[in-house]
Amino acid sequence: MLGSFLGIGMTSLASVSALWTLGFARFMFPNILTEPPSRFKAGPKEGFSPGTVEEKFKAQYGVWVVNGDYNGQQQIYALKTVCTHLGCTPNWLEAEQKFKCPCHGSGFYKDGINFEGPAPRPLERYAIRIADDGQVEIDRSRTFQEELGQWADPASFIPATA
Repeated sequence: MLGSFLGIGMTSLASVSALWTLGFARFMFPNILTEPPSRFKAGPKEGFSPGTVEEKFKAQYGVWVVNGDYNGQQQIYALKTVCTHLGCTPNWLEAEQKFKCPCHGSGFYKDGINFEGPAPRPLERYAIRIADDGQVEIDRSRTFQEELGQWADPASFIPATA
């Protein structure tokens, strides 16, 4: 009888030790989330036609590339795809020429300026430049806010004509 209890105890101890070791090993190899790089090439400047919103970078990078007018100047700029109200992702409505947030109805003009709904401020821009190889390069680690006057910063846009 004592040997039976001793065997059960030793088996239980071995099982608990094995589970603890597996848990510890799992802790040593955590889940890693891979994120796209903060800088990426979007293609040649000529690939962005005047008056267009390019959505092909929305899913992977969270960016719209717009070739549009801002303050009377034709610019290419990269808008962050995050609503400034509660962080939802607006949609580009081509027929209406506006971004519309499905969460609470905020609307933004093509240049990112808010005009309807609860969004307190315009969409943010990412840094954009022409890289050494002639490609448009977007840097998601730097943002620019219109209400702070940062959209006048030359790093927030590329002149569309030149």
